[in-house]
Amino acid sequence: MEDIISLKNIDYSYYGKIPALKNINLSIKKGEMFSIIGLNGCGKSTLLHIINALVFPDSGDLIFDGNPVTEKSFRDTSFGTQFRQRMGYIFQNPDIQLFCPTVFDELMFGPLQLNLPLETANERAEQTLSYLGIGYLRERPVYMLSGGEKKRVAIASVLTMNPDILLVDEPLSSLDPKTQTFFIELLLELNQAGKTIIFTTHHLDLIDHLQPRVAVLSEEHTIRKTGSASEILGDEELLISVNLIHEHIHKNGNEEHSHFHSHYRFHKH
Repeated sequence: MEDIISLKNIDYSYYGKIPALKNINLSIKKGEMFSIIGLNGCGKSTLLHIINALVFPDSGDLIFDGNPVTEKSFRDTSFGTQFRQRMGYIFQNPDIQLFCPTVFDELMFGPLQLNLPLETANERAEQTLSYLGIGYLRERPVYMLSGGEKKRVAIASVLTMNPDILLVDEPLSSLDPKTQTFFIELLLELNQAGKTIIFTTHHLDLIDHLQPRVAVLSEEHTIRKTGSASEILGDEELLISVNLIHEHIHKNGNEEHSHFHSHYRFHKH
């Protein structure tokens, strides 16, 4: 498989003072399931923002499908349109994404911004409502949705643009178990259909379930290791060093016992 995204020597800081990413080097292949893991605050979301060109690095290069992605490249309208059409971003908090009066308006917004014909946009919106099982929300005002419904609508608003790549920030965040399961099964289905999926998480059971290739970000904002899910989950020393697992010590009578605790909450059955 060919590389669809490459990051070379990426550095980024907030206000030129607060380090967020240091010397990031990554290659992600077309059609791959890829995860960026680490504790909150290590730079996972910032890295997704750079990949999606929401912010640009202080130094280093972002390459998308063989083309450099810079502020200058976005001055070319055709490049910007193609980039936004091919890459969809699902934010951790759906309230950041949703702003139209109704659910159907949300699904129509992206295709119309890409200058698709009204009939095509309408067809895509209807198909996506059906695909995600949310046709009953069609005319619902966004502010009247539950948290799980908002997440489904946020996903739908991205899928109507039919992107090749999905960037997903913390898929399990603030979701009830039913919506978590729905979202994870959807990501698997989309990946099996050929979509490139890139997601962030600090939940190791999600890595175990989805079996992506994994990049581990440290609290020093660098990539500590990249490898398969089994390689990363089997490297106890690494996971301890980046605080994704830690030792718990408890007493049973006069005896002391220790075991490792990890950030697991999604369980497959």
